[in-house]
Amino acid sequence: QVQLVESGGGLVQAGGSLRLSCVASARTFNMYDMGWFRQAPGKEREFVGGISWSGGSPYFTSSVKGRFTISRDNAKNTVFLQMNSLKPEDTAVYYCAAGRRVIGTEGFDYWGQGTQVTVSS
Repeated sequence: QVQLVESGGGLVQAGGSLRLSCVASARTFNMYDMGWFRQAPGKEREFVGGISWSGGSPYFTSSVKGRFTISRDNAKNTVFLQMNSLKPEDTAVYYCAAGRRVIGTEGFDYWGQGTQVTVSS
């Protein structure tokens, strides 16, 4: 069982930046692929980006490419989502997720409780 705790959400003006963090409880954190998802009010949860267990080849949904980056610190059991040039449409609850058999946007078995990001225009 892996517990994930997100932090770093908040209110920011359009064009601003936020960095989300997700700390995992797993002692084998470095064996998990990690991902970020978001869910806006009235919409389905959508994939934002992911990073492999080794930290290589982060990948993103097209709407955030060039604005968001993902990194991880395996020594601290933490994955980060750096969000730049934020837009009002980025407003959502952001969730961290982990999985051992992730392929693309599928295969995430563990989820955090989410952190709210609100971008004002």
